[in-house]
Amino acid sequence: MSLSFAALRRAAIVAAFAPSLVVAQAPVSRDTVPSSMAPRNPLPAEAASAGVRKFSFIAYGDTRGRHDGVDLQAEHTLVIESMLGTIKKSATTADPIKFVLQSGDAVQDGSKPLQWTVSYIPLINRLTQDAGVPYFLSMGNHDVGNSIDLEDPRRVEGLRNALAANAKLIPPDGSPRRLKGYPTFAFGYGNTFVIAFDSDIPDDSTQFAWVKAQLEGLDRTRYVNITMFFHHPPFSSGPHGGAKLERQAASVRARWMPLFRKHHVRLLLTGHEHLFEHWVERYADATGPHRIDEIVSGGGGAPLYGYTGEPDLRDYLAAAGEEKVTLEHLARPAIDPGANPFHYVVVHVDGDKLSVEVVAVDWGRGFAPYRSNRAAMVDSTP
Repeated sequence: MSLSFAALRRAAIVAAFAPSLVVAQAPVSRDTVPSSMAPRNPLPAEAASAGVRKFSFIAYGDTRGRHDGVDLQAEHTLVIESMLGTIKKSATTADPIKFVLQSGDAVQDGSKPLQWTVSYIPLINRLTQDAGVPYFLSMGNHDVGNSIDLEDPRRVEGLRNALAANAKLIPPDGSPRRLKGYPTFAFGYGNTFVIAFDSDIPDDSTQFAWVKAQLEGLDRTRYVNITMFFHHPPFSSGPHGGAKLERQAASVRARWMPLFRKHHVRLLLTGHEHLFEHWVERYADATGPHRIDEIVSGGGGAPLYGYTGEPDLRDYLAAAGEEKVTLEHLARPAIDPGANPFHYVVVHVDGDKLSVEVVAVDWGRGFAPYRSNRAAMVDSTP
């Protein structure tokens, strides 16, 4: 017997505010979004974790579902269930999972409060309460719309709802690690520094200046690993990439990638394409050779995509000049969307060595994009 919409809403509210407990039911507001619950085990103050050099974290993206606003995200639920098991298992290892990053498109239409309240927040509460880990979301185009106008009504409504849903999860507005009025923030844990920026507005000068200042102010003797997570990949081979170059990707290439190279950013975690692929950018400067790994992980539950072709990178490579940039498409998606499973990645940190493990769920178990499901993100030295 199927549940009525009212019954689904009541069940979602119970799960949203206490996922492991039965509590008094509260009416669902169609106009406001409650905050996801603060993690039971929040990250310590930056100074308190300064000596940590070995740990792991999860990254994934694109969790929007076909029934957002009516029911829990079904495919996202499969991913969450797998994450809970992986996090629990990691607790007994030398590199336990300390937090989760989501690269955007949490819901189908972020301007609609019920999509957050009914379909998304109850699942995030399972991670913050059952697993107890911190959870961080960057913005996708389905969350805040496609307009570059900060005053666009669709963006204003979507951003209001997204920030409400994440009020207890990201640094508060006005803190040193948050750009006031933006969904742009940063945090440090151990030897790794993480920055989220809104790639829906990649040409916004205020946001760019804030991220630049965060990078320039870092203690690089401590923070040897810098990770950026955002929605639009600079390079991809799905329907948003290949022969097509979207405005956001073009801006990330032209404006943000030189900044990332200048500050030796190690890892980019993106979504937008509902598949898995891995790019490696290599370059050289006065300090020697370097690499940036870009992982596209959009398998969080949204309809799956397939490979459409390689992007044209000639202008990008030529513009890098003396940095002698090269790009390797280390792991490519399949042409058939059905061969690109729902998944997430576990990033393992061991000093300045990073590695990635791809965890596919449901029918995708056994997914081996590298002929295995693991790859080291470091080049061997002669």
